[in-house]
Amino acid sequence: MNQFKYYSRQGLWTLFLACAFPIYAWAIILILKDMEWIAERSNFLDSIGVASYGLIFAFAESFLLFLAATSLGFLVSTKWSAERRVALMSALVTILALWAIAGQLYYFMNAPFPESWIAFFVSLGHPLRWLYAAAFAIVLPTVAIPTWLILKFEKPLKFVTAALEKISLLTSFYLFFDFIALIILVLRNL
Repeated sequence: MNQFKYYSRQGLWTLFLACAFPIYAWAIILILKDMEWIAERSNFLDSIGVASYGLIFAFAESFLLFLAATSLGFLVSTKWSAERRVALMSALVTILALWAIAGQLYYFMNAPFPESWIAFFVSLGHPLRWLYAAAFAIVLPTVAIPTWLILKFEKPLKFVTAALEKISLLTSFYLFFDFIALIILVLRNL
């Protein structure tokens, strides 16, 4: 079986950039949020070091997400083109990353879970199961609908492909910062 039937080299690079974009964007937001208090606590160079660790961790997380997305892409039928497969996997990665970011943001805001909802789930018996079922029911359409649209129609495919082209340059810029972060960490740990 020829692997390039599933992905082209350019398609793999595009998929990696799509996996990296939401992770780096969120990491940079968190880094900028934390740099000030780290600099006040110790010094500015420590905040640069912590930011470097954050960027390296974002790279590792992006690479692992890329491997998972690439592997799952092999489950997509070969009747669809490699371009459609990359667009589909990129959209799914972005949607799931946005859900993960929303969960972290909710946690960071220290927002309490509504007590009326807690009482409702407790009254059902097995509240955790029902909570997971409710979360699944909310997340499923956000994954299933874009999947169906990308696989069946040309306009959503073109939209995702155009979006991927636009974020590629920005994500490549993030990777450049990653290279600088690696140099900082090497120099710092000598």
